[in-house]
Amino acid sequence: MTDRTPPRISVVVVDDQPLERAGNALILDSDDEIEVVAEAGDGVEALGVVAEARPDIVLMDVRMPLMNGIEATRIISEREPGTRVIVLTTFDLDEYAFGSLKAGASAFLLKSTKPAALIDAVKTVASGSAVAAPRLTAKLIEHYLGRSDPMRADEPVDESGTLEVLSPREREIFIAIVRGLSNTEIGEELFLAPSTIKSHVNSIFAKLRLRDRVHAVILGYELGLAPRGAG
Repeated sequence: MTDRTPPRISVVVVDDQPLERAGNALILDSDDEIEVVAEAGDGVEALGVVAEARPDIVLMDVRMPLMNGIEATRIISEREPGTRVIVLTTFDLDEYAFGSLKAGASAFLLKSTKPAALIDAVKTVASGSAVAAPRLTAKLIEHYLGRSDPMRADEPVDESGTLEVLSPREREIFIAIVRGLSNTEIGEELFLAPSTIKSHVNSIFAKLRLRDRVHAVILGYELGLAPRGAG
């Protein structure tokens, strides 16, 4: 009889504090659906470990020696498209949280997150969904795109050139995503079936080379497609 048990979610834990790193690894390993396959103590070490292990998820601390978590996240996101990064920050509305999203992270969590929430976050991100509510993400992005910040991209985005690859319907759905609407809410607003919305969303992400909804929201705010005060 064939064993059809799905493979466990592979995770690399990166933190320069041995106790915190070991603690997070123990928490994640306690779940039957998750396996911590490696650990790293700084950003440089993380790059080598991730290249070898090719994990589903990297749990990344931000403040580390040699290479910080944001730079490590940027490089991992470029080199390992199949790996998603969850960044641990001290405050949810700080430059590190925003910087991690800009660098390619799929989520950010507070270091005070409870063990059960950490496990849920890993499973959620591994499934391709967002951890933070889109409206919270939008609030963070709006706050930091509205000021001069070293975490921001240096070059402005050309809206017409960026979105011309989308069909009129896809553009409509993209704007709805930027507004923070879920697939269900978009379907109700546009009178479309969930399967149709999902198909359009997948097409949008492929055409715009977006990893997930978080990065769709970031792009939308850079393009000025979300009204100030939204969310």
